[in-house]
Amino acid sequence: MRLEEICTVFTDGDWIESKDQSDDGIRLIQTGNIGEGIYLEKEARAKYISEEIFGKLKCTEIFPGDILVSRLPDPVGRACIIPEKEERMITAVDCTICRPNESIISKEYLCYFMRSSAYYKKLLGSVTGTTRKRISRKNLGNVELEVPSKERQMDVVEQLDCLVKVIESRKQELQLLDTLIKARFVEMFSSIREERLLGEISEFVTVGIANSATHAYAESGIPMLRNQNIKENYLDDSDLIYIKPEFAAKYDSKCLKQNDIIVMRTGYPGVACLVPEKYEGCQTFTTLIVRLKPNNNPSYVCSYINSDFGKKFINSEKVGVAQQNVGAKSLAKMPIKIAPKEIQDEFATFVDQVDKSKVVVQKALDETQILFNSLMQQYFG
Repeated sequence: MRLEEICTVFTDGDWIESKDQSDDGIRLIQTGNIGEGIYLEKEARAKYISEEIFGKLKCTEIFPGDILVSRLPDPVGRACIIPEKEERMITAVDCTICRPNESIISKEYLCYFMRSSAYYKKLLGSVTGTTRKRISRKNLGNVELEVPSKERQMDVVEQLDCLVKVIESRKQELQLLDTLIKARFVEMFSSIREERLLGEISEFVTVGIANSATHAYAESGIPMLRNQNIKENYLDDSDLIYIKPEFAAKYDSKCLKQNDIIVMRTGYPGVACLVPEKYEGCQTFTTLIVRLKPNNNPSYVCSYINSDFGKKFINSEKVGVAQQNVGAKSLAKMPIKIAPKEIQDEFATFVDQVDKSKVVVQKALDETQILFNSLMQQYFG
C-alpha cells in the first residue's frame, strides 16, 4: 500500500514566518524536533504562535500519536511519533503530518518502518535538490510498504521496543559513567588555585593537516582523524578515512603520538580526547593537536579541557558565526589548574578504571544494536 493510503491525515504543516511567532501560546514543532524514530524536545529553542495567529492562518493542529516526517535533511524523511504533551501544537511547512489509520496500521509499526534502510532506499529516487536535499509530500506519499496483520505488527513492535529499551538503558549507563568522571574531577581539583597556560605546559599546540587532502584519500593507508572522530574523552573510529603514505609523509611534523590530545577546532570547538596507542603515527585533518611536556598527565589535562572550566574558556574564545571555531593560539592561552603530579596520576587511574567499565557497557550496547539492526532488516528488508 502507499503511505498516503494508510493515513487518515496526510498533509504538510503551516508556513509560519518569524513575525508570526511569540514567546508562548501554541507550540510550533519544527524539523529540528524530529529525530530518527525519536522526538527531540529542545525546550530552550521552543517557538510558539498565539491563538489569534492560529486562527488567522487557519493552522492545522497536531496531536500526540501523530507521526511527523521531516522533508529536509538530515536525513530526508526521518520520522518520529509526537509524545504526550499538555500543550497544543502545530508544525512547520517542511514537516508532513501522518495520522495512521489504526484499523490498518499501528503508529508504532509505521514509525519503525520509517527508520528502516528499506524505507530510506525507497526515498532515494524521489529526493531532489543539489545544495539542499528535500522530498515533496506527493513523492513521500507514494512510498510503498507491505502491511502485515495487526497481530504481526504487534509482535514486531513488542520485540523492537524491548531492544530499544535495552539500548537506551546502555546509553544511560555510559552517560552516568561520564558524569562520575566529571564529578570526581570537580571533587579533586576545584579547590586548586595555581594555574599555568596550556601553551606553557605543552611542547606545542598546533593544527593538523589544513590543506585539501581529498586527492590523497585511499581505501587503506594512514588513518586521518577528523573532527567528527573526536568525542568527549574518547576517540570514535567508526568513520575513519585513510590517506596515501606519501601524502602523510609530507606532514611528518604533525604526525600523532600516543597520548597527544586532539581537540575539535570546528563543529563543537573544544571537545577533546587522547590519541590511543594504535593510532600513533596517524595524521589529523584540521583538528588541534596538543603535545604535553613531561610531568604533565595527558588524561588529567584532556579531562580539564572537557570540564566546565575548559568549556567556559572555549566559549569565550570561539569566533565565527555560521561555523564557530577556535584556533591553536587561543587554545594555548587556556589556564590549566596545576595539581601535584601524584594527584593527576591518581585521577588518571580512576579514569582508567571507569573506562574499563565503559568498554564492557559499550560492548553490550554494540551487540544489542547489531541485533536490533538485524531484526529491522528481517522485518522490513
